Amino acid sequence: MSNQQNPEQNGELNIELSEEIAEGIYSNLAIITHSHSEFVVDFVKIVPGMPKAKVKSRIILTPQHAKRLMLALTDNIKKFEAQHGVIKDTEMPTPLPMNFGGPAAMA
Repeated sequence: MSNQQNPEQNGELNIELSEEIAEGIYSNLAIITHSHSEFVVDFVKIVPGMPKAKVKSRIILTPQHAKRLMLALTDNIKKFEAQHGVIKDTEMPTPLPMNFGGPAAMA
């Protein structure tokens, strides 16, 4: 039997970030849909004057991970605002008629 510990047991996790992923993808709209077993977040880039927008990335989460993401974003926004001031909520453009096969919500 080995004395090696599971990374989750000793609090260490080796996360690899490729050069391509490290560049990131710009998004100015997130469309969130869900079913009983998953949340789907589509990140979209809308360009003014262009009639078409493309989903640039899709992330699929379990409900538990979606809630953890919400809590982490809430915590990070509080920290950001404490350092840089309140983030002003801008008006959204006219609601976009988009539905990717499930209940639609926008964030």
